[in-house]
Amino acid sequence: MVSDVIKKAEDRMKASIDALKREYDSMRTGRASASVLDPVRVEAYGSETPLSGVATLSVPEARLLVIQPWDKNLIGAIEKAILAANLGFNPSNDGKVIRIAFPPLSKERRAQLSKEAAKMAEEHKVSLRGIRRDCIDEVKKLEKDKLISEDERKDAENKIQKITDSYIASVSSLASEKEKSLTTLG
Repeated sequence: MVSDVIKKAEDRMKASIDALKREYDSMRTGRASASVLDPVRVEAYGSETPLSGVATLSVPEARLLVIQPWDKNLIGAIEKAILAANLGFNPSNDGKVIRIAFPPLSKERRAQLSKEAAKMAEEHKVSLRGIRRDCIDEVKKLEKDKLISEDERKDAENKIQKITDSYIASVSSLASEKEKSLTTLG
């Protein structure tokens, strides 16, 4: 019973960390990254398809993203979908591939992105603390229902707290890495 609660806490906290990583990956920085195009959906063959499902995405240079459609007839639809996604990119095509140049970030934009990254990290820390609270409440309920002893409850609370501390440290580490990547770009 207690081990199930602890396992559930760890699974939920891991999911929160994974979500933060995805959010950070999709943050637009001055460096080209194919993950910034994850939200783009292309109208192809009568259905909405993720961009990665109709083209090859590559990063030949630090500030250039190249999109090579598998079907050359989709080049216009891909370009239109990128513009419609309102990501702030200006794609250009030569009839074979679409290129997106990533301009260097201004000092102000880097500061703004750093604040956003810190805010995301804090939101995930709050989420982790909420998970901890929920799981400790579950353990207290088990004790109240006489399914576990007071010692087992205290032991479980300590384990849940240690797990929470390690995941909060992970969030802090991810946040400082993101901060560093945002401030060291040229």
